[in-house]
Amino acid sequence: MGVSEQDVLEDRIEDMRLRDHRFSRNAYYFVLDALDYTMSHLGKDQLTGEDRHVGGRELLYFIQDFASDQFGPMAPIVFEQWGIRGSEDFGEIVFNLIDAELLSRRPCDSRLDFVEGFDFQSVFAERHRNTLDRIAQRG
Repeated sequence: MGVSEQDVLEDRIEDMRLRDHRFSRNAYYFVLDALDYTMSHLGKDQLTGEDRHVGGRELLYFIQDFASDQFGPMAPIVFEQWGIRGSEDFGEIVFNLIDAELLSRRPCDSRLDFVEGFDFQSVFAERHRNTLDRIAQRG
């Protein structure tokens, strides 16, 4: 019986977490899922090679959408539980995935692409203002 791709992925994520335990395994899976979401929305999911590449700023933009869809106004709390405190942490996760050979990079890609990308609290509060206002009025 061979080793599945999922087993390889899980092993590599666990290896990363042994070296860098700042982020939960869910944070890594979220970034990989957010990358798939990004590629789909940019129409890159059917492309190959360099044409599939997504830059850090593009990924951060779609992480906001994906997290908003998945977690609504609770996204900042979910991120905090996973060890993600700012957008630069997504860069750390991406580069850990690159080091584990689960993602590739271009020479121009940098952790700096993720610095000051967005403020979790304000982005998700604004996106979900109506929901948050309704919750506040119930109290």
